[in-house]
Amino acid sequence: MTSSLSTAVTSKSESPKEPKQLRKLFIGGLSFETTDASLRSHSEQWGMLTDCVAMRDPNTNRSRGFGFVTYATMEEVDAAMNARPHKVDGRVVEPKRAVSREDFQRPGAHLTTKKIFVSGIKEDTEEHYLRDYFEQYGKTEVTEIMTD
Repeated sequence: MTSSLSTAVTSKSESPKEPKQLRKLFIGGLSFETTDASLRSHSEQWGMLTDCVAMRDPNTNRSRGFGFVTYATMEEVDAAMNARPHKVDGRVVEPKRAVSREDFQRPGAHLTTKKIFVSGIKEDTEEHYLRDYFEQYGKTEVTEIMTD
């Protein structure tokens, strides 16, 4: 009886197992002068892009001030997110993990976000109370209470 083992090698630039939506970033706050090319040039510092677009109004062709970049791997998305803040064409921009229109209204659509904002807490609440409460859901890296 013979058995054989076959393996397939997939290069890092091909990520069929990583869904496109998980490799995509929304880039907000773009300059109205930012082009696909300048956004691509900036974003390629963290990996290979499979798509890059600075959104424009279809009627006026004016920039809409935001765009999307899609990396080849989720690892590259993480590298780009860890390199924040970003400055494109002289303007600080806000990269966020993209959420599809279908998922946007669904509870839990932003589960990849690691930061939460809690409002309406009592003035005398201490950080350790918040940290202790949220530790039941997972490791808390930073707890900060901001006041006016």
